[in-house]
Amino acid sequence: MRILLTNDDGIHAEGLAVLERIARSLSDDIWVVAPETDQSGLAHSLTLNDPLRLREIDERRFALRGTPTDCVIMAVTHVMPEKPDLVLSGVNSGQNIADDITYSGTVAGAMEGTLLGVRSIALSQAYNFSDNRRFVPWSVAETHAPPLLEKLIAMDMPEGTFLNVNFPNCAADEVKGVAVAEQGKLLHGLFMEERRDGRGFPYFWMRFGRSPVEARGNTDIAVLREGRIAVTPLKLDFTAHELKRSLEDAIA
Repeated sequence: MRILLTNDDGIHAEGLAVLERIARSLSDDIWVVAPETDQSGLAHSLTLNDPLRLREIDERRFALRGTPTDCVIMAVTHVMPEKPDLVLSGVNSGQNIADDITYSGTVAGAMEGTLLGVRSIALSQAYNFSDNRRFVPWSVAETHAPPLLEKLIAMDMPEGTFLNVNFPNCAADEVKGVAVAEQGKLLHGLFMEERRDGRGFPYFWMRFGRSPVEARGNTDIAVLREGRIAVTPLKLDFTAHELKRSLEDAIA
């Protein structure tokens, strides 16, 4: 099985090293094409106005000055001799659940793989933030991903679908199982923080916080809070099928 690895945290990210170890437990035919620098929050974006610079780091290991989407396209159409059997994107430093999915470059890597007709899975690891530092329990993903991936790879999946897997913020031996979850809903509270440069001119940082959310039902938010691994099936079809009849009646 030929596996392509990518991420949005960059070629030197610890999560990518974790993902490579996970992938090598499944196959010895591993290819890595990842962004040269951190591309978090760029979602499913393409680099159209700048050249893409590809750097070979080692055999079957490349860094691209572009987005995760660029990386998957570059790998499949230029770098690899044949299309991969599987795309794994991650392991992201931080959960990608609820509305985060729409911003996530990690999820976008799996989305692009799906668009290119390759089975694709995004993986993310929740973490704790304390004293202005991240404490990421990478051992959770590294321990639990290999047996879970074996099951996910073996199943049949409809065309145009992919999987988003999130590992909880706990010790590896404290994980309470795996659940198939629905996409939840978060309120980010995005705002602009204005600052002044050395000459007094304004500049801005995009800032966000988390509004309190009650985790209900079987959403990815609730599953992670319970200490379980959340596996959320996603699809490329954005059509709001439940609105079709109303729209047809409205424009008739």
